[in-house]
Amino acid sequence: MKKLASMMTLALAFGASGAVMAQQAMTEAQVRETLIHQGYSDIDDLKFDGGMWRADAESADGNDVSLRIDPKSGKVYPDEKVSHLSADDVRASLATQGYTHVHDVDFDDGVWHAKADDKNDHRVELTIDPASGKVVDSED
Repeated sequence: MKKLASMMTLALAFGASGAVMAQQAMTEAQVRETLIHQGYSDIDDLKFDGGMWRADAESADGNDVSLRIDPKSGKVYPDEKVSHLSADDVRASLATQGYTHVHDVDFDDGVWHAKADDKNDHRVELTIDPASGKVVDSED
């Protein structure tokens, strides 16, 4: 009888821990909110599949991407490199860094590129960090 009671207690403990784990997983609404906060839009086909949330969306840099989202941490795994900054965000960041006449803003190979005039009115080609919007390289 004691053995049966111990097994029942163990089974209930495992069942309760599974329920707690399920409660800790993100809901569909929380996943959508997380994606929007990270700069994704046009979120489609959001579904829970294979232990992960999955969705198709448009990244802030304008790319169509497929996403996987960890249901516990909310970490987003895009199928390709994306930036959480939009081209307008990059233009604004460059303006605060003293660049003017910003044009040809493009996201390519995981970084932003732009052409602009620096503080001395020299035309420069810039490479911009996709997370911070800071210039990481400048060439005349």
